[in-house]
Amino acid sequence: MQHQLSRLVSTTRARIALALSVVLAVALLAGAAPASGTSTTHPKPTVVLVHGGWADSSGWNAEIERLQKDGYPVIAPANPLRGLGSDAAYLRSVLQSITGPIVLVGHSYGGAVITNAAVGVPNVKALVYIAAFAPDQGENLAGLVTKNPGTQITPDALLERPYPLPGGGTGTDLYIKESVFREAFAGDLPCSTTRLMQATQRPFSLAAFTELSGTPAWKTIPSWYLVATEDHAIPPVTERFMAARAKAHVEEVEASHVPMMSRPKATTDLILKAIKATR
Repeated sequence: MQHQLSRLVSTTRARIALALSVVLAVALLAGAAPASGTSTTHPKPTVVLVHGGWADSSGWNAEIERLQKDGYPVIAPANPLRGLGSDAAYLRSVLQSITGPIVLVGHSYGGAVITNAAVGVPNVKALVYIAAFAPDQGENLAGLVTKNPGTQITPDALLERPYPLPGGGTGTDLYIKESVFREAFAGDLPCSTTRLMQATQRPFSLAAFTELSGTPAWKTIPSWYLVATEDHAIPPVTERFMAARAKAHVEEVEASHVPMMSRPKATTDLILKAIKATR
């Protein structure tokens, strides 16, 4: 009797151990299997959104909401707006901290920053320019913005404020005056919105406006460009010129200089097209 009881206990333990091993194997396989509709070889890229001068990252709020809803990781870093070289170096450090593919998006001056920052960062798979500067080597924003008539960002439209430089000396910050802000920058947004934008604008340094650009990333990275046809900051003809030179995939939208705010669907749709084309 004692011998039979021992055999029963031993058999029961063996069966329990076998059952547990099967459960564990199934759990491990389920954890390793990709979710429906996804692929382990094509991870979703991180979308990095870079704002320009006289703005901040909140201008991307609508795009961030849509992209996050679609399951994309998003970062909208604060562009320092101190100088093209240093701003690009800062953004490059952000990009180098990201694992996996990146779709890099820039608005206005942010386009010049991504043009320089993406050089030498192999996981940047696409550049998306939203009414943005896409300079070639040796160009600066001052030269590009006056390349064709039509800009309302003239010296008379700007307010200069000096600020101390860390190593000594004085820099110059540029602000858009209240009297011209809406018409020059965001004419298709409500006045109540543009008053807040003007009061909270982040200035950018004169050095960022005049510093020469380096080797452009758009020569080696596929590019997309959204032309804002009612842009009074960067003339649309200049936007088309830069987009054609970069061999970008071009779309146009009837919008002011801030289509990411006034036409967020068109802006996000172009970002998504860049994502799908580079997967």
